[in-house]
Amino acid sequence: MDIIVGGGKYGCEAVEYLRKSNKSFILVDPNRNCLATKRYGFKLSSAISETGEFFIQGDLPKAVELIEHLKSEYVFPTAPIHIVAEMAKIKFKLDPWGEAINDILPFLPAAIVLRAGRGNLIVSFNRDNDCFEKCSAPEVCPSTKINKPCSMYRLMKYSCPNGFILTSHLMSPGMGAIQSSEILEFFEWAEQKEKFVVATACDCHGIFSGFTKKL
Repeated sequence: MDIIVGGGKYGCEAVEYLRKSNKSFILVDPNRNCLATKRYGFKLSSAISETGEFFIQGDLPKAVELIEHLKSEYVFPTAPIHIVAEMAKIKFKLDPWGEAINDILPFLPAAIVLRAGRGNLIVSFNRDNDCFEKCSAPEVCPSTKINKPCSMYRLMKYSCPNGFILTSHLMSPGMGAIQSSEILEFFEWAEQKEKFVVATACDCHGIFSGFTKKL
């Protein structure tokens, strides 16, 4: 069982991928008339079994609830947000921690820094160009024609060794997913921290979010 967060364009692509893979899934979206429900005719699910295709109307808190109570394998974060950071805000009372971002910046090449501020730092090996649609993330970027020196995960871990870096696994060209077990591990880790940095990295891009817990 996998969880798709968001029923827009990329949510539909996740549906197609999971159907081709013969995998069960739950689609979560606050809009019962989202693109995926219109395209595939999903109806609101009153109960969830171990197999099948299910649609649940709900925001990110509902996705967190499902991750914590179901034995899901992957979460497909199709919404345009740092989903794990937003989940952390649901789990804990947090304020941005800008100083953490300032501490990370000196350890990163300026050429990969896309945007920094308000407790967030976005990095990319393709900072100044548009990415190709459904890119398979080859070693040589098809947009820049430059060979990536290492994985983005490795570079981000080097720059922030005490942060929690999650991996967005490439499931198909242009589509990533995070292991549910890794998200749960992050929740347990963050529970013990007063301040922390959480980040998500794919092969080419990444985002850091720094937080301090409210007193």
